[in-house]
Amino acid sequence: MARGLDEALAARDAAPGSELLAGGTDLMVEVNLAQHRPSSVVSLRHAPELRVLESRRIGAGVTWATLERSEYRALAQAARTVGSPQIRAAGTLGGNIGTASPAGDGLPWLAALDASIEVASHTRGTRLVPWSEFFRGVKQTSLADDEIVTAAVLPADMPAHQEFAKIGPRSAMVISVVSAVVMRWENGTTRVALGSVAPTPLRARAAEEMISAEANPSDAALAEFARMVAAEVSPITDQRATADYRRHAAGVLARRLLERCLAA
Repeated sequence: MARGLDEALAARDAAPGSELLAGGTDLMVEVNLAQHRPSSVVSLRHAPELRVLESRRIGAGVTWATLERSEYRALAQAARTVGSPQIRAAGTLGGNIGTASPAGDGLPWLAALDASIEVASHTRGTRLVPWSEFFRGVKQTSLADDEIVTAAVLPADMPAHQEFAKIGPRSAMVISVVSAVVMRWENGTTRVALGSVAPTPLRARAAEEMISAEANPSDAALAEFARMVAAEVSPITDQRATADYRRHAAGVLARRLLERCLAA
């Protein structure tokens, strides 16, 4: 068990590709279902450096329970939807990032902000990776075998209005069928990011450009925004929803969140 980040990095360097264990809310499910038997595990639970929460830097070990009380409105909204209170007390944003599931609740918020992922290596030090380069596919990232996710680094320009919501097959402790974050700045700049509708978090950039030019969006503009968002996603059909449902839901959800931002 690593006592601090330096020990964790040294252990990861000594066993490249070892599993990283923070809250364990993803890894231990796979282990308990006998789907995965890691040969080596580096525990990050006793690395206090990873639990530091600052205005522009969220340590990878910061839990959902902490984030649901944070100043980041949409991220706090997302945090409140993550599992049960027990899961939120253990699960971390870094785990969400490292697992890179398309349904990761915190990932659309990072994408909407154009956040960077801070990673560290024992031998090569620290580097920042733009979110769009970090997430490469379903549960695939650009993290090297000797690196650890240490933080999410945020831009200085935070939006005045931001909203998160997700749709799932039940009302509590749900894996999202579609999730979305919409952000709108005072100058009208609008961003929309979605989860569970593509292999990685997705920005609906054409829809963003269109609605950002609307100072006071009309019903027609809002309808077009929803249509464009739905056209930009690339969902699949699985046991939780069809691709057509996800596509329709993405547009509806994005419009509702934009309306909340405009009403704030």
